[in-house]
Amino acid sequence: MTAIKIDGTAIAKGIRERLGAEVKEIQESNPNFNPSLRIVQVGGRTDSSTYVRMKLKAAGEANIECKIDQLPESTTEADLLKKIAQLNSDPSIHGILVQLPVPEHISEHAVTSAVASEKDVDGFGAINIGELAKRRGKPHFVPCTPKGVMVLLEESKTDLSGKHAVVIGRSDIVGSPVSSLLRNADATVTICHSKTQNLPHILGQADIVVAAIGQPGYVKGEWLKPGAVVIDVGTNYIPDETKKSGQRLVGDVDFKSATEVASKITPVPGGVGPMTVAMLLRNVVDSAKAFQQQNAAQKDATSALSGVSSKGSQIENKIKVKNPVVELDGDEMT
Repeated sequence: MTAIKIDGTAIAKGIRERLGAEVKEIQESNPNFNPSLRIVQVGGRTDSSTYVRMKLKAAGEANIECKIDQLPESTTEADLLKKIAQLNSDPSIHGILVQLPVPEHISEHAVTSAVASEKDVDGFGAINIGELAKRRGKPHFVPCTPKGVMVLLEESKTDLSGKHAVVIGRSDIVGSPVSSLLRNADATVTICHSKTQNLPHILGQADIVVAAIGQPGYVKGEWLKPGAVVIDVGTNYIPDETKKSGQRLVGDVDFKSATEVASKITPVPGGVGPMTVAMLLRNVVDSAKAFQQQNAAQKDATSALSGVSSKGSQIENKIKVKNPVVELDGDEMT
């Protein structure tokens, strides 16, 4: 058996194209519709700068306005929170993303919690994560990588209902939220981590495997159930003298051996990575549409109140006409 490759690059490209067309279509009837994303980056980490440039380029392809607020490494937590508060109150901005990781002197929890939930397009805020964890929760936004995993499963026509899904990794960014999404899709979910015993035995029972453990080539093909669907979220760099950079990107799954057992598998690179950015853009457009609907509802409410006020004035005028003030002369008073 040779696994079918789930091409995340092609699927993400299609999503960006559809988003761009959707934005243009809305703008034809509403020229003021302008989805806007603001990225805040503290410091100049090379990998973070690369990710930011990728998001900036992808946003342009989807007709989404994207600007970067570059702050120095020395920025205090208080100043960063103040900046986020300013962006929260700006009605022209529909999505706010603080590029992680932030410097060690800044609390990541404080930063992600400070972003307004209706602009938290990364989906990492306490409200969105909490709502996602509930059985019938209603988060404003789902974290981008887990959302991308679910779209890849959908696009590859993978049936989840009643299937056994094993998630390797329990991080707040991938493992925990993707487990909630799989559970909500009626899969039976097992979460494994560094302390899990007899992992190969557990994987041998899995219909779907989502690997997000951060260890290159950790999951071996012989551990997998024949015909399993494998989603590799891992992003690990290993030495490779044949590459100009001296290293290459690999996933958490040993791709060569896994392709001989799995029915479908995502490659690294070209699998989950492009989907993460595409889902971010999807969230930004959804946020802009929600703000548009909210503004329309407010205008309707204002118009209705104006109508009531106008009718009230008309009634008051009629009463004044029907009940004129009668001035009595001196004879009538005696």
